[in-house]
Amino acid sequence: MEENEVKDVAGESKADKFKRLASKRVVNAISKVELIANLAGSGYEYTPEQVEKILTALQGSVDKVKAAFSKQKIEKTNFQL
Repeated sequence: MEENEVKDVAGESKADKFKRLASKRVVNAISKVELIANLAGSGYEYTPEQVEKILTALQGSVDKVKAAFSKQKIEKTNFQL
């Protein structure tokens, strides 16, 4: 443990907590995005406009994650087709 490493109540460092939570959350997010990709299958009917709306919403969320890590102000995303 480094001298300036801060532990939380459970004895876990902030860096370790970040790694633990980030690993789980990124895996979950990727899984959910891949479920959206399944909608491109032949069992569904959609318009190019709907696809663009989905992709724009997803890109907006990724942009907000980038902004959060660069300490920029972010707004909540709402989505509905």
